[in-house]
Amino acid sequence: MTLVQKAATTFGVVFILVGILGFIPAFTPDGHLLGIFAVNGVHNAIHLLSGIAALALSRTHKNARLYFQVFGVVYGLVTLLGLFYGDSAILGIVAHNVADIFLHLIITAAALYFGFATKRETPHAAL
Repeated sequence: MTLVQKAATTFGVVFILVGILGFIPAFTPDGHLLGIFAVNGVHNAIHLLSGIAALALSRTHKNARLYFQVFGVVYGLVTLLGLFYGDSAILGIVAHNVADIFLHLIITAAALYFGFATKRETPHAAL
């Protein structure tokens, strides 16, 4: 498994976990995941779909890179929309706040790196 595939698997697991936690009231006081990030049902569903896509595409290096290329561009647009909307819901439907903007910027940078800055890799031998 290549680094890009491992990263896609990690992204997938984390996004699915975050999507699930977003539906659990104990983890979303006042509609903020861990008391920090604004979430709602649509936002949680987006996390779940992003995670499922990452896991599905992590099976090959080529597909994992493609996932990160598309995901990085889309999250870059989400980051820009977040800057435009500020603390208001993006397009009036996706809960969002300033903390999300910074997190989305970091996610965008990581995804663009894995999608565009990495080359074709060979699987690493198990230790």
